[in-house]
Amino acid sequence: MAAHNDVEAFHQALRSSRRILALCGAGLSASSGLPTFRGAGGYWRNYDATSLATVRAFRTDPGMVWLFYAYRRHLALKAEPNPGHRALAALARRNLDFMCLTQNVDNLSPRAQHPSSQLKCLHGSLYDIKCSNESCDWIQRGNFDDPFCAALAPASVDMPNGEPLPLLDPYHRVKHITEDELPKCPKCHRGLQRPGVVWFGEDLDSAMMMDISAWMNAEPLDLMFVIGTSAQVYPAAGYIDKARKRGARIVTINPEAEDEAEMFKVNPGDFAFGKDAAEYLPLLLEPIIGKPNADGEFEMS
Repeated sequence: MAAHNDVEAFHQALRSSRRILALCGAGLSASSGLPTFRGAGGYWRNYDATSLATVRAFRTDPGMVWLFYAYRRHLALKAEPNPGHRALAALARRNLDFMCLTQNVDNLSPRAQHPSSQLKCLHGSLYDIKCSNESCDWIQRGNFDDPFCAALAPASVDMPNGEPLPLLDPYHRVKHITEDELPKCPKCHRGLQRPGVVWFGEDLDSAMMMDISAWMNAEPLDLMFVIGTSAQVYPAAGYIDKARKRGARIVTINPEAEDEAEMFKVNPGDFAFGKDAAEYLPLLLEPIIGKPNADGEFEMS
């Protein structure tokens, strides 16, 4: 049996595959300059970034939570889709039996022209806004205001000459943002507007989950890519075992994928490439999507 990182063997498997699933994490967008906020260094100011992604944090200090998300919105608006995003989008355009599940909320996959019918944003989007009142169903799609509101302007500052942003210095005092300075829901007039992302402890969209299950169960799967994620967050991580049971060979693309601690996850017939997805996905998918043109795009032949 070929080695787990044999590119030619993978290309043979890819050519014979029809139904393909992908699960993408923050590592896919790292080469676009977006921090992962998980693992080592996953801090924002003096906060564990994941501790800000909760309903409790928003109820306790909505201004601070909004500053964190306003900063992420600004970074993602400045970022550009990388070759990994574009390669997956090209695969989707060439293979209607390819489905991509992304945990990323940065909007880079849609900006790479990934067909919306073949992309499920599991954790929502930084650019969707919803009401924090759980009994209100108001939601606004595609809000790209930067800053989101006047009180959040410090999160949208671009410093000259690469100087550090004062907001990111935990010793730099930040003006407390009160609830009155944040927009309220235009429908119920009770709840504050909040980022339309899925926080820890919240359920993923049930209709989306049903769509994914229906697609996975319709026919057996051939391949599943696990890209730029440690696959530790459920229910997203559970799709790997589900895909195996549907017949898929697992293809992991992540800088740590070939570390000793990760290799025990690699079953016979699976592939693992300890590479940056932005660099390696175009190479791995080349038999299907071809080479990029001078603009970095993968054109239909």
